[in-house]
Amino acid sequence: MPSFEIKEDFYLNDKPFKILSGAIHYFRLAPGSWYRSLYNLKALGFNTVETYIPWNLHEAKKGEFNFEGIADLERFLDLAQEMGLYAIIRPSPYICAEWEFGGLPAWLLKENVRVRSSDQNYLNLVANYYKVLMPKLVKRQLSQGGNILMFQLENEYGSYGEDKTYLKKLMQLMRDFGITAPLFTSDGPWQATLRAGSLIDENILVTGNFGSKSKANFSSMQAFFEAHNKKWPLMCMEFWVGWFNRWKEPIIKRDPQEMVDAIMEVLAQGSINLYMFHGGTNFGFMNGASARLQKDLPQVTSYDYDAILDEAGNPTAKYFLLQECLKKAFPALSYSGPLYNHPIEIKAIPLVEKVNLVGTLDSISQVHEDFYPQNMEDLGQNTGYILYRTKLAKDSPKERLRLIDARDRAQLFLDNHLVASQYQFEIGDDIFIEQKHEAGQVDILVENMGRVSYGHKLTAASQRKGLGRGLMADLHFIGQWQHYCLPLETVERVDYSGNWQEGLPSFYAFDFKCDKIGDSYLDVREFGKGVAFINNINLGRFWNEGPHMSLYIPEDFLKLGKNRIVIFETEGLVSDTLNLVTKPIFKEMIGEKL
Repeated sequence: MPSFEIKEDFYLNDKPFKILSGAIHYFRLAPGSWYRSLYNLKALGFNTVETYIPWNLHEAKKGEFNFEGIADLERFLDLAQEMGLYAIIRPSPYICAEWEFGGLPAWLLKENVRVRSSDQNYLNLVANYYKVLMPKLVKRQLSQGGNILMFQLENEYGSYGEDKTYLKKLMQLMRDFGITAPLFTSDGPWQATLRAGSLIDENILVTGNFGSKSKANFSSMQAFFEAHNKKWPLMCMEFWVGWFNRWKEPIIKRDPQEMVDAIMEVLAQGSINLYMFHGGTNFGFMNGASARLQKDLPQVTSYDYDAILDEAGNPTAKYFLLQECLKKAFPALSYSGPLYNHPIEIKAIPLVEKVNLVGTLDSISQVHEDFYPQNMEDLGQNTGYILYRTKLAKDSPKERLRLIDARDRAQLFLDNHLVASQYQFEIGDDIFIEQKHEAGQVDILVENMGRVSYGHKLTAASQRKGLGRGLMADLHFIGQWQHYCLPLETVERVDYSGNWQEGLPSFYAFDFKCDKIGDSYLDVREFGKGVAFINNINLGRFWNEGPHMSLYIPEDFLKLGKNRIVIFETEGLVSDTLNLVTKPIFKEMIGEKL
């Protein structure tokens, strides 16, 4: 039976083994893209694939589990093994990964728990999840004929807490559910994070996360090992080959040759996991946000990450430069040429149907009434939008309104006319209205733009999304609210027979036929803000603030014959036609002819 051990080095079947790993998140790729991505990893000369496991993907609703389609972890691991790749698995309850709420399910915000702690109520919920998850992993351990070498205990915990009881209980949970393979932690490679985030007294391997200065970082880790009498191999568990992107900010790029030089410096001393080898896409509403003291900064839909493979899975300049250096340094490894996708282009797809959100509200949502506005979590919703509706009595010719604690972005409409859009610091500013009637209809569309994925706000009330404490008119809170939940997991119930009025949030349907299918990009430059669907699959968010002005469409999501794209757009900007193009579009390209 194959064996994997951690001594002064990594040992595979009793022989020293250098881990050459690349991160591929199965949940950020369409299942049909898994093979090409894994093939390209193997062709590069690497021997291992690493992936996180996001709790909120597999248990989006408490007690309801999903491991199908894009969530089919077992199929992904089996495919990797068939291709001769080993696996490193990071199943910790929290993953960060610039993913919605760091992988924690939003329903935890309704529970009386302290996340990432030894709070027994929290650990009981983790145990319920592990009871379903771990059997799928146990049988895929190397010792049981699978390909999994080792498992992460917690993720960068040294940048969050120092509750060793929590780490020990997590360890015991994994052991109790049958995990016998080696465990590891991964943290920033300096003293404070290594001390706080490790479980070194339990002989849990310590690894480091960094993207440069490997000699200094490995030296810091080695000093930590020696201080605890450990002779362990050095491994960078996340070598950052690029970086993620946020709305309204420039695309972040890293020089390919500089990156390759830095990788080879790591390999001269230890093992590596490239983060990311293939970044993929935050489909749906699953982008996270960066926590800041006064505001949060949501990440974009693309998780290209300036990775070794681009968002569509094609090799970049980094791929070929790295492979060239690997061949010189490790000539005995097996190398091959990479696979490419075959993109398609379809121009002038016509708009065939349209309807305002309010014109189809009753067909896509059920009203919930309460005197006070309820937040998203109280309504059993994780992501998307909520439309809040109330009647507002006219008390004076000109009236002042304020939104209190709304998160994350709100649009206020009076009698189906937009009055104000507020986001971040603007929320809470005065909104002045002049009513034409004795009682007006107020609609407030609130968008959850993504919960933080890292840092001190994971337990903060700010991660509860919706209207917050509510709407104030003059000096008092308004009551008697209707709530329309809009998770937009599907758009199949949109009724296009309703009214359409210019300038309101609306659904737009575009039909086209494919005589061949392939990967593509949806050009959304003519639209303002919203989400797009292809054949009822949520491609993710777009926003004309950039930097991305297109959405990636995997070949999986298209079909031969008739296809439908539905755009939900909130700013009142629309085009009569759509284009599918072969390359991504960025804000700085506006005005260019593609």
